[in-house]
Order: sequence, then structure tokens, then C-alpha cells
Amino acid sequence: MTIILKNKETLLYNDFKFNCSIGKRGSSRNKKEGDGKTPKGLFDLGCIYYRADRVPKPISKINKIIIKKNMGWCDDSKSKYYNKLIKIKKNLNISHEKLFRNDKKYDYLIVIKYNYKRIVKKKGSAVFLHLTKNYLPTKGCVALRKKDFLILCKLIDKKTKIKII
Repeated sequence: MTIILKNKETLLYNDFKFNCSIGKRGSSRNKKEGDGKTPKGLFDLGCIYYRADRVPKPISKINKIIIKKNMGWCDDSKSKYYNKLIKIKKNLNISHEKLFRNDKKYDYLIVIKYNYKRIVKKKGSAVFLHLTKNYLPTKGCVALRKKDFLILCKLIDKKTKIKII
């Protein structure tokens, strides 16, 4: 089955309809790093990452990984780790998205496998399905309320894709 991002505020899966938010500059087939756009296309989903110190393990058929304090996602297009999970170290001099956050947006997240297998530098990184409380626009991710995220987790499996129109 496929999750369909119908428009900038509606996510569909089977008979379920969820409110959501996307990038502050809409969606695009020509995404670039830092452009505030959500990439258009059909993408696989990766693992579910979650903050075990704050939230319970989600119920899902997808693999789950506990977010640790030293976890980040590289968004530095000059790095060999671009658009990959990294371990944050004190002397790390590459730009990255911190996964262990105070604002609770990443208490749960699912990696959207955009620019993932054959990575193209500057084409965009760290595109996730994550949490929101107020549906404010994202930097390029897709965001759901926690209750809806957890419902979606129960419905999807390893074969589920997301189609962003």
C-alpha cells in the first residue's frame, strides 16, 4: 500500500485521512538542500526512530531504533556522510540535523528515503515523517500529530511507500 500526500495538508492511507504539514515552500520535483520544499515522487520508508526516554516503543511492522543523544543526520553536502545517520562527536565539523531534540518533533520519526540510495550532493537530505503540534510548515519534511503518527505506524509495513504529489 501507498501513503499519499494529496496536498499540503492532507495525508491519505487506505480509508484513513490525516491532517499534516509539509515544507514552507510547498513541494517540488527539483528539491535542493535548504530550499524548504518537500520532494515530490514515490519513496520507500526507512526505520522508525523514537525517543525511548519520552515515548513508548511504537507498534509497527517496521524496524524501530531508539534515538540516542549522539545521533544526527548529516545535511552537509561536502561530507561523505551526506544524507546518512551519523554519530555526533565533540570535534565533528560537519553540518547535521540533531535527532535528540528538546522540541519533541523527533520523538517519533520515519525516514523518507528521498535521495537515499544513489545520493546526489545538494539535492536534499534529512527528509522525515515527524511530529507536529500546530501544523506549521516544515523545512521539507512531512509532519503529523502524534496520535495520527501512531495510528499510521500500526497500519504500515516494510513494503509501504509514500507518494508525494
